[in-house]
Amino acid sequence: MLLNCDLGESYGSWTMGLDAEVMPHIDQANIACGFHGGDPFTIGNTLAMAAEHGVQVGAHPAYPDLVGFGRRSMALSEDEIVASMHYQIAALEGMARTAGLVLGYVKPHGALYNDMMAKKPIRRAIMRAMAEYHCRLPLMLQATPDAQKHREEATSLGLQLLFEAFADRCYDDDGRLLSRRRPGAVHSREKMLAQVAQLVAESTVTTVSGHRLALSVDTLCVHGDNPEGVQAIREIRALIQGN
Repeated sequence: MLLNCDLGESYGSWTMGLDAEVMPHIDQANIACGFHGGDPFTIGNTLAMAAEHGVQVGAHPAYPDLVGFGRRSMALSEDEIVASMHYQIAALEGMARTAGLVLGYVKPHGALYNDMMAKKPIRRAIMRAMAEYHCRLPLMLQATPDAQKHREEATSLGLQLLFEAFADRCYDDDGRLLSRRRPGAVHSREKMLAQVAQLVAESTVTTVSGHRLALSVDTLCVHGDNPEGVQAIREIRALIQGN
């Protein structure tokens, strides 16, 4: 199981995350493309760190919402979503090629990711953007009980999917992430490590009500926003390597 992390989200004098500390411990870096975070200098530095540590890079496009860090849904038309995706992916791909790297996949950010999972028209627009891009890149999205339906949607457009799970988030019974507004939405360190161990050993997670939910997972999302998060990534890496 691979580890992926959202990186390159600093902007100007505003610093987000501990990218240099995280990079040695992950397999995939989801790099902000400038619409929710990230600027050309930050993107270039993040790509250089990925190259140094042999980390695969992916584009992390968002709604055009720099003020809201991409966490607010926006009423974009399908054509606007397609154009926005192409603009961001192309920027990241061009900078990656300049750094001697090949862009490996695309993972939407924040509200765009959540809307993709919850709303078929948004998912259709994102998949259309991927299918119309000049080269075919895998699309990363959440592993849920609807995975087969999502595979069929992607296959009809000739797309490959990467399914991800979340190390530190509690799951609802429908396979979605438990809303952050509800108690227990974010796991403690102990529960997070237990969830990762269960995913690795059984390909299941235990939902908020105690049900075991089977998930087919390619990659695990981790977060390194603070020193505790970086230490957790180290522990998750050790746990995965020990199985």
